[in-house]
Amino acid sequence: MAVLDTSDQQTTVLLISTYEMGRQPFGLASPAAWLGARGASVTVKDLSVEDVSDVTLAASGVVAFYLPMHTATRLAAPLIERTRRVNPNAVIAAYGIYAPLNDGYLKQLGVDHVFGGEFEEGLSAVVEGREPEEGRKRTRFIVPERNDLPALSNYARLRFPDGETRVVGYTEASRGCKHECRHCPVVPIYQGSFNIVPPEVVLDDISNQVAIGAEHITFGDPDFFNGPAHAVRVIEGMKGRHPDVTYDAVIKVEHLKQRADLVPWLADTGCAFVTTAVESFDDRLLTILDKGHTAADFEDVLASARASGLPIAPTFLAFTPWTTIESYGAFLETIEQLGLVSAVSPIQYAIRLLLPEGSLLLSHPDVEAITGSFDSESLAYQWTHSDPRVDSLQEDLLKLISHGHDGSRADIFERAWALAAEHGAVERRESPWSADVQGLATIPYLTEPWYC
Repeated sequence: MAVLDTSDQQTTVLLISTYEMGRQPFGLASPAAWLGARGASVTVKDLSVEDVSDVTLAASGVVAFYLPMHTATRLAAPLIERTRRVNPNAVIAAYGIYAPLNDGYLKQLGVDHVFGGEFEEGLSAVVEGREPEEGRKRTRFIVPERNDLPALSNYARLRFPDGETRVVGYTEASRGCKHECRHCPVVPIYQGSFNIVPPEVVLDDISNQVAIGAEHITFGDPDFFNGPAHAVRVIEGMKGRHPDVTYDAVIKVEHLKQRADLVPWLADTGCAFVTTAVESFDDRLLTILDKGHTAADFEDVLASARASGLPIAPTFLAFTPWTTIESYGAFLETIEQLGLVSAVSPIQYAIRLLLPEGSLLLSHPDVEAITGSFDSESLAYQWTHSDPRVDSLQEDLLKLISHGHDGSRADIFERAWALAAEHGAVERRESPWSADVQGLATIPYLTEPWYC
């Protein structure tokens, strides 16, 4: 394992993010603060909005790649090989929850050190020339350093139904999750635990972003209500400092039901919308995924949120080994019946179960029966549905949505319905539905639609 020689000069560190859903990367800002405090010369590059030259790669003693998601890992692979080629003596690290999931593959590419969700201590050890300790340790959080990151104006914005847009900042009030949903990539890393970021650290990070233009804050916690009292402290503190700043967060259906008393509070404190992973309206699938809620629970939460004026942005796992042509048709029908068409990002109609290394679903008998070998190009185990019509429908829907149709969410839903009708999932219809458009306005949303 490569260890950096720090005896002769100040350590030069290059932190690279390839993609993080249109956000200014917290995963660059946090280690930049840690490493800068330890005397390193830190350069940060977010390749979603800027480039990195071979000169910069070659001049760095340590090059570390932030891998918080599947897409980021795939985009990083050729760049890791490029770094090893132009800078054979560099110490290369990969960090973030998708790094340990792909440990073997990354090391084949030339990575020396791999760190999971709590990465700051490990990166600090590398920069200081120490062998990192094994195992995950709780991080002593400090305020992230954002001065050298690209401006917030380069990233996704919040768009309201009336056309108003807001500059978006991003922070994390906690890491990990106390739940163990079987399809979630957080689970193999945190195994049902989560860590709280001290409120003063979160609030100082928010204030620093407001000072550079943020008008809205996205909280990137896997679940903002893992610690509801902590969430309340953070939001009350933010509103005390910045009363006009809005926010959004991810909260489980289960938590929104358990803490129904906090739903009106979310609306009253400026929550523009809550993203919640509904995944399915099929209770059997929800049980398999160990989601902790039922379809009826979601309907209760939706009614409560609407009564409080809190927009809900549901996400779904539309295609799984348990999806049938009939259940997909029922999925579209339920979205329409619940008046959710304007609330659902179109990509949600085509999301297919991803099976990365470490997925708890790999041991399920139904998955084992249809899963092939691990594909290093896609960084996932390939699976083929037992009904070819289901795979064909998913592929056609993905093409429809990926081609960037400029219509409204209602238009795209109608096109998705027509495709589903061609595949026998729903009945064809001559005139489009209209109740959702007439009764419900499009909810606020972030202008970056991808979720994986």
